[in-house]
Amino acid sequence: MKHFKKLTYPYVLWSALMIVIPLILIAIYAFTTDGNTVKTLNFTGENFARIMEPTYLNVFWKSIKMGVITTFICLLVGYPLAYMISRCREEVQGLLILAVTIPTWINMLLRTYAWMNLLADNGIINHLLTKLGLDPLKMMYTDFSVILGMVCNFLPFMIIPIHTALSKMDHSLIEAAMDLGANKVQTFRKIILKLSMPGVWNGCMMVFLMSISAFVIPKLLGGGQYVLIGNLIETQFISVGDWNFGSAISLLLAAVILVFMMIMKKMDAKDD
Repeated sequence: MKHFKKLTYPYVLWSALMIVIPLILIAIYAFTTDGNTVKTLNFTGENFARIMEPTYLNVFWKSIKMGVITTFICLLVGYPLAYMISRCREEVQGLLILAVTIPTWINMLLRTYAWMNLLADNGIINHLLTKLGLDPLKMMYTDFSVILGMVCNFLPFMIIPIHTALSKMDHSLIEAAMDLGANKVQTFRKIILKLSMPGVWNGCMMVFLMSISAFVIPKLLGGGQYVLIGNLIETQFISVGDWNFGSAISLLLAAVILVFMMIMKKMDAKDD
C-alpha cells in the first residue's frame, strides 16, 4: 500500500503544478484589478460587474445560442449514426467507430483550414458550382460556416457516448416489448430511447461545453466577426492584455462547466 502511495506522488505534483496553481492564479487575477501587487491585494468584484455590460452579455448569449444549435444538429445527426453502428456486428462496429474517431486524430486547426478551402468564395465547392453553371454561394464568415465547422469537429463526441449506451443495452428487453405487442415506434420510444438517455446527456453536455468555449473555429471560419466566449478570453489575454478581466470570464466559464458536470452526474445517477 505504501509503495502504491509513492506511485501517486508524481501525479499529485503534476496536478498541483499544472492545474491547482494556475486555477489559484486565475482566481486571484479575477478578484483583483490591474496595478495590485502581491503585498497589497485588494479583492473586488469589479471584473465580474463588467461582464454584465450589454456588449459582453451579447457575447455570452451568442455563445449559448451557437452552442445549442451545434448540439441539436450533432444530436440529430449523431443519434441515427450511433444507432445504426450499434445494430452492426461487433467486428464491424469497431471499424465504424474507428472511422468516426479518425478525424479527431488530425489537429483541429488543420481541419478548420480544410473547411476554409472548401467554403471560401473561390473555394472548391463554389468552383464546382460554377462548373455546373450555378451561381456561387456566400458561405464563409457566416453562421453557417461556424456551425458547420463546430458540428464536424464535435460530432464524434456525440456519437461515441450514445453508441456506448446503445451497445450496453439489454436486447432481450426489446424482444420482450415486441412479444408483448409493442410496435417499432413504441419500442424505440419506451425502451431504446430511455436506455440510451445517459449517452445522450453525456454527448449533449460535451458538445455544448466545447461549442461555447471554442475559439479557433469561430475565429477562422467567422473571419473575426464572431466573438464567442473563447474568443473573448483569448482577446483579453493576448491582444488587450487585461488578464484580470480575462481571468474573471475564465472563472465564470469554469463555474458554468462545473454546474453542467454536476447536472450530468445527477442525470446519470437518475437514469441508473
